[in-house]
Amino acid sequence: MTSTSLPASISSATPAGAAAASQDFTPRYWLFSLPAVLVIAAVIVFPWLFTLYMSGQDWKIGGGSEFVGFGNFAELAKDARFLESMGHTAYFTILAVVLPIVFGTAAALVFHREFPYRGLLRTIFVMPMMATPVAVALVWTMMFHPQLGVLNYLLSLIGIGPQGWVYDPVTVIPTLVMVEVWHWTPLVMLIVLGGLAGLPREPYESALIDGANDWHMFRHITLPLVWPFIMVAIVIRTIDALKAFDTIFVITQGGPGTASETLNIFLYLQAFQFYKIGYASAVVVIFFVIIIMLSLLLLYARQKSKWNA
Repeated sequence: MTSTSLPASISSATPAGAAAASQDFTPRYWLFSLPAVLVIAAVIVFPWLFTLYMSGQDWKIGGGSEFVGFGNFAELAKDARFLESMGHTAYFTILAVVLPIVFGTAAALVFHREFPYRGLLRTIFVMPMMATPVAVALVWTMMFHPQLGVLNYLLSLIGIGPQGWVYDPVTVIPTLVMVEVWHWTPLVMLIVLGGLAGLPREPYESALIDGANDWHMFRHITLPLVWPFIMVAIVIRTIDALKAFDTIFVITQGGPGTASETLNIFLYLQAFQFYKIGYASAVVVIFFVIIIMLSLLLLYARQKSKWNA
């Protein structure tokens, strides 16, 4: 066996080796990380510090700023429109996470089985995921049109009257969730399908010998083993649903009225339509705290769902 390193006893035997061994090069190594530190400070740390600073200011574009401390946060706590947007965000996020997880897991179980044209059908199933959110939103906007949309025409063929879709305050969020489900269920399917492909066969063979049926094998073998992959899909979907903006803004812009105004839409309108930068910065800080708390909760749940070897 050969070694590429020089033993310490040999390297310190010569004067040059002893001098090199006595020098500490750690301060020089820090210089190599300096560009990355500067980029992180400029791109991540400074914007956040500036946002925190602005959240304590009453500043509207075109006017002067005034330090108000926690005044913006106190005003948000009494703002009915802000509280309503938080409810819309929770409603949208729960539906946009649960439904793709259920449908994606069911699709993964189907595509995990062998049947003719499985590869072709799987390719067709994942095609919605390849489209950009804005393009998807524009296509669905035309389909939701009450007079010219194809959805109401299809419903009329089976005797169902026209629906309000995104033009009805009651159905607007479930309709937006329907677009999210169509768009992102393939992603969940791919994640769960990857987990199913790696499952061992021995537990299923033992279960068949013991007389277990398909439901028993899914409930007591497949679901526990594939649950860590489902948790990964839940984390990804939760983050995507919380930051959903482009699809909602293109289709409804928060309407009708404020019926689909989520926190992202509320934040955008405060900052770029009403030009209340300080107020919008306070919304960003609250939104950031919510995301951090939810992320820690999901990461803890994902850690608990890992297989115990």
